[in-house]
Amino acid sequence: MPEPGSGVPRRLLTGWGRTAPTAADVVTAERVDDIDDALATAGRRGTIARGLGRSYGDAAQNAGGSVLDATQLDRVLDVDFERGVLRVEAGVSLDALMRMLLPRGWFVPVSPGTRFVTVGGALAADIHGKNHHVEGSFANHVQSATLHTPKGIQQISPDRDPELFWATAGGMGLTGIVSEVTMRLLPVETVFMRVDTERARNLDDVMERMRTGDADYRYSGAWIDCMARGAALGRSVLFRGDHATLDELPPRKKAHARRFKPHTLLTAPWMPDGLALNRFTVTAFNEVFFRAAPREERGRIQAIAPFVHPLDWVSGWNRVYGSRGFVQYQYVVPEEADDTVRRSLELLSDARCASFFAVLKRFGAGNPGLLSFPTPGWTLALDIPTAVHGLAPLLDRLDELVAEAGGRVYLAKDARLRPELLPVMYPKLEELREVRKRIDPTGVLQSDLARRLRLA
Repeated sequence: MPEPGSGVPRRLLTGWGRTAPTAADVVTAERVDDIDDALATAGRRGTIARGLGRSYGDAAQNAGGSVLDATQLDRVLDVDFERGVLRVEAGVSLDALMRMLLPRGWFVPVSPGTRFVTVGGALAADIHGKNHHVEGSFANHVQSATLHTPKGIQQISPDRDPELFWATAGGMGLTGIVSEVTMRLLPVETVFMRVDTERARNLDDVMERMRTGDADYRYSGAWIDCMARGAALGRSVLFRGDHATLDELPPRKKAHARRFKPHTLLTAPWMPDGLALNRFTVTAFNEVFFRAAPREERGRIQAIAPFVHPLDWVSGWNRVYGSRGFVQYQYVVPEEADDTVRRSLELLSDARCASFFAVLKRFGAGNPGLLSFPTPGWTLALDIPTAVHGLAPLLDRLDELVAEAGGRVYLAKDARLRPELLPVMYPKLEELREVRKRIDPTGVLQSDLARRLRLA
């Protein structure tokens, strides 16, 4: 691993998704008992669980140790369609759940920009979506979970060993391996969304629209043009909506109101570095995207998948960044720290940072998770090509701005944060370490992220 602040390990940049963890012994859990065997036989470098590999950094990497592939533990154990309660093994994906639930009038309560994450990973990262200001993060909807630790199997919930539950929610797999989750579902009438779209001329404009209007929507997020400068800094396209009811559908859509068969539009090829995304191609893309969006459009009915899961439109979309790859960077700062968002966009724009995927959202209240990322305020997520000149000091400067504002970066996406900033961003870090001493006194649960950030 490189020294803190020197950049990002190449092995974390060229693969995303089902790529195998590097330099680790991969163990596949075919039965729940295999989890306990993996914990009992872990070597000096320990073990960590891995789902579908959608974490951008090294949270599920464990060089020199072992990685437990839990994706075969994917059974639906029980579902109560009357009450909207589901019990599943932790390796089941949100994609599989949606295909089962949506035809029956239910939806997962929280989903990130991709369906291809496991339930266990969703709890370990305490994932969030465009509906955080209404629904909170994933752990808010978990009733209970079965956690395998080096000290034995624990049944945890917000009421049963809440200390361990809230250490596990967002704990990046460092408190144990989840085998089973019971969660509440969200009732819906159709597989469609009712969406309002608006163009905002700059950052002040989009922030004001979100402050005054987000309460009227379940889902809200704004695409930001990071190449815009001057008076247009932060110009945006704001997308907000809610699940469409049956009465809101046009007649031709009512016949398949609950038919959920999402598909990708195309598969991205590997791009030669000379043709990969750069500031010229991204500037052109951003201009076209902004101008093509309606100035104001109300009540458009569209399928749920492209609205909630934009990352699943194009298979292998990460390839367009070429062999040098990209960094995913996401932070949250308090709502009164809007100047921090402005300053970060100025730094990115001045560096001609070619990010065509930049999303601004507002978080609502956080939860008691010790390492849970969401806190009230503004969150900005960015894809940044590693070809950007001076990327390492740029990201270090962004980290400092975020920390000074009382914010934090998202550990599920991090690959290069300096460890001394972690306790500043996550003030409950010592509480997590105390929980780990109780349930993992010999340090069996380890990862590259834990070692890099001195968590283990």
